[in-house]
Amino acid sequence: MSIAKENGLSLADQVAREVREDIINGRLLSGMPLVESELVRGYNASRNTVREALHLLGREGLTTYIRHKSVIVRQLTVADVRDLFMVRRTLESRAILAGGPLAERPAQRMADAIEAAELACEREDWRAFATHSLRFHQHVVGLLGSPSFDEFFTNIVAQMRLVFSAALDEASYQAPWLERDRHIYQLLVDDHRVEAGDAMDTYLKDSEHQALALLASVASH
Repeated sequence: MSIAKENGLSLADQVAREVREDIINGRLLSGMPLVESELVRGYNASRNTVREALHLLGREGLTTYIRHKSVIVRQLTVADVRDLFMVRRTLESRAILAGGPLAERPAQRMADAIEAAELACEREDWRAFATHSLRFHQHVVGLLGSPSFDEFFTNIVAQMRLVFSAALDEASYQAPWLERDRHIYQLLVDDHRVEAGDAMDTYLKDSEHQALALLASVASH
C-alpha cells in the first residue's frame, strides 16, 4: 500500500492511521511482531517515518516495545479491558441519550454496518464480522457530532479489535451480537432512546463479561 499526504497529516500520522486501520480490520493481531523492514515496504515509507508512527501508536496503546527485541501489536490485560468498557459505557450510552430523532445519514451508516456484518456472518467471515460490528458502535458514538470523540473512539475500537483477535472460536464469540446490534438500531430508528440506552448498557455489560472470560481462558492455556 502507498502513503499519499492528505488532510495536512504528517507522513508518520498517515502511516499510524493505516496501521490502526489494519488492526481494526483484523489484519494485524494481538502479539504480532511489527518488523521495521516489512513496515517500510508495506507502507511505502522511510525507516524514520515508520519509527515515528510506531512511537505514536505506542502512545495510543496499540503497540508495545519489547526491549532488545522488537515492537509488537499490544496484548491487552484485564485492567485494560475494564478501562475500555468504562469508556465505551460513557460514550455510547451518552451518544444514545443525548441526541434527538435519528437523522437519515447516521441511520444509513448504521444500517450499512449491520448489513455488512450480516453478509460476513453468512460467509462465516468472523474477522470481517467483528470489524463491521465495531463500525456500528463507532457510528453510535458519531451521534454526538464530535470529531474529537470520533477520533478518540477509533483508538478504542482498535483496542477492542485486539481483544477479539484472541478468540479461538470466533463464530461462537461473535455471532450472538448481530441480533443485539439490530435491536439497538431499530430502537434508535423508532426514537425509543431510553430503551436503546438500556439495551446498550446491557449489551456492554455482557460484552465486558465475555471479553474478561476470554482473557482468562487465554491466560490459562
